[in-house]
Amino acid sequence: MTRLRHYLSLVRFSHSVFALPFALAGALLASRQVALTWWTILWILVAMVAARSAAMGFNRLVDAHYDALNPRTMNREIPRGLISRADAMVFVLAASALFVYAAWQLNGICLALSPVALAIVFWYSLAKRFTTWTQLFLGLAMAVAPVGGWLAVGGRGGFEPWLLAAAIGCWVGGFDVLYACQDLDFDRAHNLRSIPVRFGVPAALTISRLMHVIAVACFVALPWATPLPAFYFWGVALVAAMLVYEQSLVSATDLSQIKRAFDLNGYIGILYLGVLAASLYVH
Repeated sequence: MTRLRHYLSLVRFSHSVFALPFALAGALLASRQVALTWWTILWILVAMVAARSAAMGFNRLVDAHYDALNPRTMNREIPRGLISRADAMVFVLAASALFVYAAWQLNGICLALSPVALAIVFWYSLAKRFTTWTQLFLGLAMAVAPVGGWLAVGGRGGFEPWLLAAAIGCWVGGFDVLYACQDLDFDRAHNLRSIPVRFGVPAALTISRLMHVIAVACFVALPWATPLPAFYFWGVALVAAMLVYEQSLVSATDLSQIKRAFDLNGYIGILYLGVLAASLYVH
């Protein structure tokens, strides 16, 4: 059990709530075109958890050197020797294989696109070595979720998954910009790139807030693509209020509440899924 806890901690299993609700949201929207079965839901869950576990395991593996040097991350499992690099590599390969298998169980399109999805989620871990726009690549990795959920059910055409993809991409990218602010000095010292490193904390906060405004705008635009009741807008208003509160916790002169702001995002994803599911049912 101790070793299992180490692996769950390695991949931050609890953070699966960021992308998973949006994969299910894409599936629910597609169910207006194609019947959604419990079997499909099961394999969507397996695919999402496996993909995120593989991505996070890969992140911890390739960042182990930097994690050991950074006071904020030096107690992670690989730097402490709780999980070896070889074991982490086996874990990443196993999680990747499980993801491809789950995609195969869903349909041929998902299977064909599974290597592309893995390439996107793995690239984020390497991006900070090459580009300022690291946080946008995390947004892109998460934006795959609603499109994947839509395709898994058999959805074809329509703007719904793309609006959700834009929303989750801006939402996740926005809060990752906040999170990256706390590593500004370390990243600069080790030639790592990010939006805060390039533009500084004040400008990075402005970029984060703008991305969250765009995310809310995409949520608001969803009924343009598919009919939803007025109740949906009340739910989006609540999501927007939570994002405003999240942003209020962080300022250019006080980054002490970043973790608290970060943790709020787990509730936002679940809240949005609940609002969308209720809206579809009510309609």
